Amino acid sequence: MDEIRSILEPDAAGDPLSDRRWTHQTAQKIAQCLAKRLDIKVSATVVRRLLGDLKYSLKSNKKCLSGGNSPDRDSQFGIIRQLRKEFIASGDPVISVDAKKKELVGLFKNNGQTWCRDAKLVKDHDFRSEAVGMAAPYGIYDIGQNSGLLVVGQSADTPQFAVNSIVTWWREQGCYHYPTAERLLILADGGGSNGARPRAWKRFLQERIADESGLTITVAHYPSGASKWNPIEHRMFSEISKNWAGVPLESFDIITHFASHTQTQTGLRIDAYRDQRVYEKGIKVSDKEFRQISLSRNDSLGKWNYTISPRTQDGDTKPNYDSVIDIATPHIDPPAVAPLGASALQEM
Repeated sequence: MDEIRSILEPDAAGDPLSDRRWTHQTAQKIAQCLAKRLDIKVSATVVRRLLGDLKYSLKSNKKCLSGGNSPDRDSQFGIIRQLRKEFIASGDPVISVDAKKKELVGLFKNNGQTWCRDAKLVKDHDFRSEAVGMAAPYGIYDIGQNSGLLVVGQSADTPQFAVNSIVTWWREQGCYHYPTAERLLILADGGGSNGARPRAWKRFLQERIADESGLTITVAHYPSGASKWNPIEHRMFSEISKNWAGVPLESFDIITHFASHTQTQTGLRIDAYRDQRVYEKGIKVSDKEFRQISLSRNDSLGKWNYTISPRTQDGDTKPNYDSVIDIATPHIDPPAVAPLGASALQEM
C-alpha cells in the first residue's frame, strides 16, 4: 500500500471536505510502475482494489464553475417577466428567438435511436469537406400561440439572417394570429447574431420589421450565461432534436421535414422553411446610420432593454420592397420507410 501511495502522491488530488482522492494515472500504469521500480508484480485488477482501499475512485469532469453572474441578472429576469405579462395580457405577440446548433448535412451519424429493422450505415468520420453543406437553423417561438417557425439557412448566422427569419414568421404566422397588433416583444439571448451589442441587429429590425410592418418592437435580452432560460430552448428546440434523433440529416429537405412534423401533446406546431440566400458577414453600421435608427433605451437596464419604433415619411410607412427575402418552402413526402421519431410515436 505504501508503495502505491508513493507512486500516486505526485499526481494525486483530493476533496478537502472528504477523504476521497483521485489521480490521472491508470491502474495498468501503476502496475507497470510497481514492477519496474520495486519489482512487485501485480495485475491491474489488484491495483484497482487497492486504490479503493486508499479511498481513490474514478471521477469525470463536472461542470459547476460559473464564469460569474452579472449583478443585474435578477433584475433583468424581473423586467422580462413583467414585459411578458404585460404584452400577453394585452393580446400582443411575444416571441422567443435564437439560433439552433448548426448541423452538418450529409450521411453522418446523428445521436439517438429510432425504431427500424436495420441500422442506417453512415460515414465513420464527420468531415466538413464531405458534407452537402452546413445548416444554420434559426427559430422563432410564439409563446402565446405555442407555435413555432424554423428557418434553415445555408449561409452564415448573421443579424440580417436572424431578422429575415423573424420577418418570415410575421408574414407566415404572426400577421394572421395578431391582425390588429401594433407592437411586438422579442426575447433574445445576450449574444450571437441577435445579441444586445451588434448594431446590424438593430438596423435590420428597424428596416425590415418596424418600418415595413409598422410594428413597435420591444427587445429584452437575457443576461450572459442565462440562455437556458430562453423559452425557445426547452419548448421548441428540444422537441425538434428529439424528433430527428437517430436520423442522418442527409439533406436540407430532411431537416425541414422533421422540423415541420414536430408535435407535442401540449399542442406545439412548427412550420419550417429553407432560406437559400447567401448572407454577408461583418456588416458594419456607421455612427451616422446608427443615429437614424428610431431607438429608445429603457430607463431600467437599457443595455438589454430597448424599443425600436417605425420611422415614417409624410405620415406613411415606406416598406423596403428591394429587401424581400427569397424563401424556398419545400413540400416533400417522407421516405418510403421513415424511422419513427418521438413525435411520430406520440401520434400512434
